[in-house]
This record gives sequence, structure tokens and C-alpha cells, in this order.
Amino acid sequence: MNITVIISFLAFTLLVAAVAVYKTRNQKLGTSVAYFLGNRSFGFWMIGSSLFLTNMSANQFIGENEFVYTTNMSVMCWGMSSILAMLLVAEFLMPVYLKIGAVTTPDFLEKRFDTQTKRMVSVIFLLSYFINLIPSVLYGCAVALNGIFHIDAQVGLSYFATIGLLVLLIGVIGGMYTLLGGLKAITISDVVQGIGMLAGSLLITWYGFRYLGNGHFMAGVHRVLGEHKAHLNAIGGATDVLPFGTLFTGMLLINIYYWGMEQYIVQETLASRSLNAGQKGMALACVGKLLAPLLLNVPGLMAVHLYPHLDNTATAFPRLVSDVLPPAIAGLMAAIVFGGALSTFNAGLNSLGTLFVLNLYQPWKVHRGKAYNEKNIVKAGRRFQLLVIVWAICFSPFIMYFSGGFYNYLQKLSSFFSVPVFTIMAVGLLTRRTPPVAAKAGLVFFVVAYIITQFVIPVKLHYLHVLAILFVVTVAGMLLIGRLYPTPLPFQLQTTTTLNLQPWKNRHWYFGVLLVLMILMFMLFSPMGLAA
Repeated sequence: MNITVIISFLAFTLLVAAVAVYKTRNQKLGTSVAYFLGNRSFGFWMIGSSLFLTNMSANQFIGENEFVYTTNMSVMCWGMSSILAMLLVAEFLMPVYLKIGAVTTPDFLEKRFDTQTKRMVSVIFLLSYFINLIPSVLYGCAVALNGIFHIDAQVGLSYFATIGLLVLLIGVIGGMYTLLGGLKAITISDVVQGIGMLAGSLLITWYGFRYLGNGHFMAGVHRVLGEHKAHLNAIGGATDVLPFGTLFTGMLLINIYYWGMEQYIVQETLASRSLNAGQKGMALACVGKLLAPLLLNVPGLMAVHLYPHLDNTATAFPRLVSDVLPPAIAGLMAAIVFGGALSTFNAGLNSLGTLFVLNLYQPWKVHRGKAYNEKNIVKAGRRFQLLVIVWAICFSPFIMYFSGGFYNYLQKLSSFFSVPVFTIMAVGLLTRRTPPVAAKAGLVFFVVAYIITQFVIPVKLHYLHVLAILFVVTVAGMLLIGRLYPTPLPFQLQTTTTLNLQPWKNRHWYFGVLLVLMILMFMLFSPMGLAA
């Protein structure tokens, strides 16, 4: 194991930790708003960096590059189309959340429908993080670090045992960040990590193409563009793993849900100091998504040429990092992957604690007539987070046995939890007299129908198209219930916050430029562009 790689990795990791400790050394974490929302003090740089880094976890590094290696660039559709979703969220959803002073996204459902609906959705969120998000982040980071450092070969352990050991290490370090520092420490770390990730994306592109071209950058570029051209295509056909048509059906729904309703993502914007800062931060995250293919997809293209026959395709990205980068930069890249995983892991843990204590534990204490204070609330959140860490450490290594690949595991499970919540949120936002019973019926119907179509009586239709069909059917059912049993009074959204709700004045010009760049990226990686 190269000592330079280790030193570089430790140096950057410790630098990020030192900055986070220094910047949060005087903060008080005795209240839930301070611990879970950083006292609502975030500017657009912190919001944009944190949104981008929270999304750019080791899951994406491993999963998307593996997808490009085995299929083509169509996996890029998830990231590029999310730009449209983010801009819709910034324009329409963010003002609603900040207006009502929401701490969790189910807070809106309580105001729009009732407390039971809020609790049902809170449980769905918790299950999603418990089963999917937290374990998969630990697993993805462990696979990446083992691929870069070759730990299994160095210590003589089996691959499963090595992944288990790394998962334990990552879980302990990530848990310390969250339990001791709260959301603000996580977000400040993300700003520093964002700078490192930008540098890393440029460096891996430079060195990767030089390696492919035997020391000549342009020779490497020509090799990628001239051979295996099918991998350059982001416009998937009807028979591909990810058809392009899904971008306009289930993928769009999931992306809007993810950026506008997923608690661990939205919590970053709920902590903004104003609507202006939140909308600018979302636009900044969109710029990051335009650059993301340099790390998430281009290394997979390079791996196609370097490693024609990988036994474990999930190792495409870490092996490339280990082989083509100088030791010092390989250590930096390992630290970036590690930091990206910690960012998502910590954001997920923070949101788990928020949802549990504010939406379930605190109401339970009130119902039982028991006294509580802010200190007890924060303590209960930390204990719950600790239990989740222990569970995730035990479960994560077994993800390697899931059939269909790591990225397929992520998307299949996330779809199960995301679109049902999106459906009732959308109806709640767009109608005024749909009753609470419609929301409950919609949730139950969607979940049961999706289970049947995917696991009991599988239908011969892409699961993203199935999601879109179920969305339409569920919305129609909810509207019918609303027509038959409307609420006596129409819903009125009340302002309950002291935040500045003045929107970003020039946002539409910037939003338009971002959408044009998104379209150009699709054209670049298509039969009209590089895949011609």
C-alpha cells in the first residue's frame, strides 16, 4: 500500500474535520432548531455546496460508473433531468416550506390534511432511510475505499470481511460527525469537500485521458470518442435498461420528489436564512450537476477501454483511481469519495433524528402527558441515530448479494418510498378541498399496487413507467374522493415564519440558462453528438 496515498487521504480528511470543528466551536446545540437546522442561518454557498455533496455520495461514484461501464451514458439522465426538477422546486415548493416555517417536509401535510397523514409519511421516510439510504451509503463508500487502497489484499481478509470492517469504520466516524456537530458541522464540511470535488473531477479527467493516450491527453480523448461508441449514448432505446422515455414519466416524478420532498435533501434548504438564499443555493447545485459527469460517468467510459473484462463491475471507478492517478492525488480522490459518503450519511442521520423526535417522539410524549424539554428532545434524537448506525453497520455488507447490480438496488428501493409521498404532496399543493381520507387511501393504494406489480405479479413494463401510471391512477382516485367528500372549508396556506420571503429577483434568467445547458448536455451525448 503506497504510503503517499494514505498520507494524502488523511491530510485532506483531517483538514475538512478541522475546518468544521473551528467554524462550529462556539455553536450551542441545546435546541432542536440549532441541532437539526443550524439555527436557519445558511447562505447560498453553504446550501448549494451541501445539496450537491449530499447527493454526490459514494453510491453515485460506484453505481453510475458501473452503469456506464456495463451499459451506456443513459444513467446521466438522472442527474441532468434533476436540474429541471431543482428549478421547479426552487420556484414553487421552497416558498411554501419557508412560508409555513417547516422543519420537516411532512409538516406541510399536517397543515394540509391532518396529523395522522403527517405521521404515516414520517414512518415511510424513516423506513426509506433505515432500509435503503444509510446502509447503501456505507456499502458504496466501503467498496470505493477498498478498490483504491486494495485493503483486502493487504491484510489478507476476504472481500466480505473487508467490506464489513470498512463499513464499521465509516459508520463510527460518520456517527461522530452527526452526534457531536449537528447539521452546521456537516454543511461546513460540505463546502470544503465541494472545492476538493471540483478539483478532483478535473484531475481525474486530465490524468485518465493521458493514461489512455500513453501520456497524450488528446490521444486518450480520441480513443474514447473513436471506440465503443455505443457507451457514449445517453439516449436509451426502448429495450435498454434506462429508456429515454422514462425521463418524462417516473424519472421526473422521482427527481421532483427527491429535490423537493426528500427530508435529508430539503433540510438543507429549510435551514436557509431567506428564500433568496435558498433559490440561489439550488441554482448553484444545478451548476454542480452539469459538471458531475466528469466524476460520475466519464471514468466509467475510460474503464471500458482499460478493463474489458472486470469480474466485479462495481470496482470500475476505484480501480481507475488507483491505476491512473499519482499517489498524492489518488489519496485526495479517496478523501473526496469518503467525504461525499459522510455527507450523505450524516445528512440522512440528521434527518432521521429530526423526523423521529419532532414527528413521532415529541407528540407521543405530549399524548402520554409526560414533561419534556429541548435538551431531552435532542438526546432522544441522538439515541435513535445511534441505533440506526448500529443497524446499518450490520446490514450494509449484505447488499453485495443483491441481484441486478448496486445501482438497480438503489433505484428500485427508492422508488418504493418516494412516488407515493410525492403523489399526496402534489394533490395537497394543487387542490384545496381534497380531504385527509383521500391522502391516506392514496398512500395505501400506491404502496400495495407497486408491490404487486414489482414482486407479486410483475408487469412487462419498465418500473418507471409503472410508477407514472400508478401516479395518474392514484391522483384520479384522490380527486374523485375529494369530489364526493370535499372538506367543508377550502385550505388556506398561512404564513408562520419571520424569514425574508422575497424571491431572487433575477432567478428566471439564470434558470433559463441552466435549462439550455441541460439540453445541450443531452445533445452532446447522443447520436446527434459524440455517439454519432
